[in-house]
Amino acid sequence: MSMIKEIDAPVLKEMMDSDEDVLLYDVRSQAEFMQGIIEGGEFMPMHTVPLKINDLPKDKTIVFYCRSGARSGQVCGYVAQEAGIEALNLRGGIISWYQSGFEVIRPEEMQAQG
Repeated sequence: MSMIKEIDAPVLKEMMDSDEDVLLYDVRSQAEFMQGIIEGGEFMPMHTVPLKINDLPKDKTIVFYCRSGARSGQVCGYVAQEAGIEALNLRGGIISWYQSGFEVIRPEEMQAQG
């Protein structure tokens, strides 16, 4: 099995601020998701990944995140093994994102903007 590729919060923020096409998937539970997300994060609970794996694009940069990076790391390994997709894991999860000084928003705020 290949090593999981990771990205840290400042590098992810840079990628998101540039025009790079980054798809961000939050694999936490519904309750965790409702507490706050990284803006642009799409809700895909870990247990639904096998059902949605064929919908993941292979031509875009995909980043998975969870609370601490453990579950999203498992998801990265799974999609690499099952679909050949080399997704990136946000090292340290949303905790490291927040600790790096980046904004966490409530999902309803994102819907209000869109």
